[in-house]
Amino acid sequence: MKIYTKTGDDGTTSLFGGKRVSKAELRIETYGTVDELNAWMGVLRDQSVNQSRKDILIEIQDRLFTIGSTLATEPGNVKVKIPLLTEGDIEFLEKQMDTMELALLPMRFFVLPGGNQAISFGHVARTVCRRAERLVIALNHSESVNELVIKYLNRLSDYLFVLCRTMTHELKVEETPWKPKM
Repeated sequence: MKIYTKTGDDGTTSLFGGKRVSKAELRIETYGTVDELNAWMGVLRDQSVNQSRKDILIEIQDRLFTIGSTLATEPGNVKVKIPLLTEGDIEFLEKQMDTMELALLPMRFFVLPGGNQAISFGHVARTVCRRAERLVIALNHSESVNELVIKYLNRLSDYLFVLCRTMTHELKVEETPWKPKM
């Protein structure tokens, strides 16, 4: 099978179910941003500090593919079979955060992103996750989106923040507090 079909040369793409839409539509921007987030999750997975979390990060990438599939499916199309997102997927993220936070000092200030390339990659992933969440919410204003998608992305951005703090701790990097100038 060839990767190029030439069907998108006119600026349109197909949703799962066959409906052709403009590549500039909000739905396409939304699942494209989820795809971008998934790529950043791959960058995070490739960091040596995350080798013990490789399976967790692969699980998250799998869930992001499920979210992308959900968003790429024509609204109301029940004939297309896609994996389901569940409350258990959200609970999985919460359990991972609870475990990581056991080794962390409580937060006493806002933290500036950075300190190590792996940590910086994590913060980029977190901000892309927040953008994906905002786009899903905007899409939900015009077309119904599974509420678990919004909830998962919200929890994932929290997970990514805790992961960044965990990497900071494991790499023995000092957190840089934000000290607002008054």
